[in-house]
Amino acid sequence: MTIDDPVFGIHPAALQLQRRRLELIAANIANADTPGFKARDLDFREVLASAQTVGRVSTGEPGYRLAVQPSADGNTVDVQIEQAQFADAALRYQASLQFLDARIKGLLTALTGQ
Repeated sequence: MTIDDPVFGIHPAALQLQRRRLELIAANIANADTPGFKARDLDFREVLASAQTVGRVSTGEPGYRLAVQPSADGNTVDVQIEQAQFADAALRYQASLQFLDARIKGLLTALTGQ
């Protein structure tokens, strides 16, 4: 049984997607003062919708986030929004980890009979 086994559902793919999203958001925050930097993010719903048509979840193509407020140097990073998005992605990542942990513990209980 691998982590890609259907018994784990979509959660292994969701972990990969959220990890990629966390990396993108961290890069956005790191480049908050870089002139001309364009904030990027993944749209989880879009990737999930494409997975339903293709049959598998990919890491998705990041899109550019629209600037809430224009800046003189062309940077589209809003640190407060990025921090909120990072917290949201981290929470979703943790939820998938907890689901997988519970599933693995349940399988071990079924196998050992305890």
